[in-house]
Amino acid sequence: MKNLYGKNVFVTGASSGIGRACARMFAQNGCDVTGVSRNTEEKTEHFAGGGSLTLRKLDVTDERATREFIEGLSCVDIAILCAGMGVAGPAETAPSDLTRKQMEVNYFGTLNAAQPCLTKMREKGNGLLMIIGSIAGRVSIPMQSQYSASKYALEAFTDAVRMEMKQYGVKACIIEPGDTKTGFTAARETQDDSGYGSVLEKSVAKMAADEQNGKSPDSVARVALALAARKNPPARVPVGLDYKALMVLLRLIPDRGKEFILRKLYLPK
Repeated sequence: MKNLYGKNVFVTGASSGIGRACARMFAQNGCDVTGVSRNTEEKTEHFAGGGSLTLRKLDVTDERATREFIEGLSCVDIAILCAGMGVAGPAETAPSDLTRKQMEVNYFGTLNAAQPCLTKMREKGNGLLMIIGSIAGRVSIPMQSQYSASKYALEAFTDAVRMEMKQYGVKACIIEPGDTKTGFTAARETQDDSGYGSVLEKSVAKMAADEQNGKSPDSVARVALALAARKNPPARVPVGLDYKALMVLLRLIPDRGKEFILRKLYLPK
């Protein structure tokens, strides 16, 4: 592995899905990885290439605990912030508790981890922040308005960080997976009694089917590993040639055409 930033890697959401894939792939390539998750067995695993993976319990929505944990690390060269969850349901009836939970985990949880990591990177004059966003952070998905909003927020945050930290030698980019086969699907929370009946039911079923037929989380980890070898990583990286092509195509289609396609996909009659 060619790594321009250092071998000390911090990963959130490291016990499952994309976070687990990233943590293990960097450890297998000689890095010393500290991975955190709200629910994980605390242990350290060593790999043949000289790397290691240490798992610790941490809820990133706890701002104080997250800051104290990261400040206690000797060094953070690369941070990969993966912790996230999903909420499905119509924008009209989105309950405030689910909406707040969505933002607390996906946006504020990322912010809580990113800030102390960036401080460590700025002070040493080098580092790479990688945030796991989503294609849904570039294209709003019907019946996932709150999820899309949280991922759109991460796009804006990462863009600002990249500009602010450039003078300190710190790079920031956002990785944008599309449908990925992980436990995220089963953990998605769906609104009850929304008034949308079978429309919501069919939409969520379509999301679940696409995700379970989607890419492996290792495909996202490979993108993260490749970015660690780049002196000037791109601002945002869709995962896979198909999603890269889709992003180019959607830039060329008028908004009405884009919405027509998305309605056909996610709002079946």
